[in-house]
Amino acid sequence: MNTVKLIGNVGREILVKEFEGGKLATFSLATNETYTNRQQQEVTNTAWHTVVAWGKLAQQCEQLLAKGKLVAVEGKLNYRQYLNKENQTVKVTEIVAFKIEEVGRPEGTPNVRMVA
Repeated sequence: MNTVKLIGNVGREILVKEFEGGKLATFSLATNETYTNRQQQEVTNTAWHTVVAWGKLAQQCEQLLAKGKLVAVEGKLNYRQYLNKENQTVKVTEIVAFKIEEVGRPEGTPNVRMVA
């Protein structure tokens, strides 16, 4: 089973491309892991992930997400490669989202829930 669940902050504004068949939204997601090292110092590691959403979910991302928002993403890992302008192979790892949900919202505000 290929399933990924991440909670993190949107790292940059959403990039949206429009095709004949619909839309594609791409954004970066920053996740943090915190631990205490041998010197009893708290250390935080940040990992960056590329998230892509298609169709209706992409349209909702474009309208509702912004840099800094805390979101939960569910999807699958996708690996692909392509040749760049210099004819070099570029390998890409991304999360293809099928569910994105805003978390940690202030009391009394509506929940942003996006499901394709």
